Amino acid sequence: MAKYRAAQAAQLLGVSPDTIRRWAEAGRLASSVDGDGRRFFEGEELAKLAVSSAGERPVRSPRAQSTRNRFVGIVTRVVADTVVAQVEIQAGPHRFVSLITREAADELQLAPGVVVDAVVKATSVAVEIPDSF
Repeated sequence: MAKYRAAQAAQLLGVSPDTIRRWAEAGRLASSVDGDGRRFFEGEELAKLAVSSAGERPVRSPRAQSTRNRFVGIVTRVVADTVVAQVEIQAGPHRFVSLITREAADELQLAPGVVVDAVVKATSVAVEIPDSF
């Protein structure tokens, strides 16, 4: 299961790290604290909150980029059969659905809570794991 630090979780949800901490303290978002006092958030919980709050934030670019067709998001659902996988991604207020091979989904280890780039070209959406997050 993917875990993210407060700053990473904040970036995924389009809010400040302080907001993420307040949500955790108020019980809006589950978190855990390690022995060194660092707070972590489960990717699956972030995915649920991303879907439920998608309309609450203004639209803004998830990161600097040279093209407008690449969106950092979080996987919210994967439905796979023997050949094809349907991958749902929430990138801020944007929801993307990609149909990729089951083999690709397995190789990328796609599951709710995994951070991906939704790369849009014409009518297809490719899914990539970002180099660093």
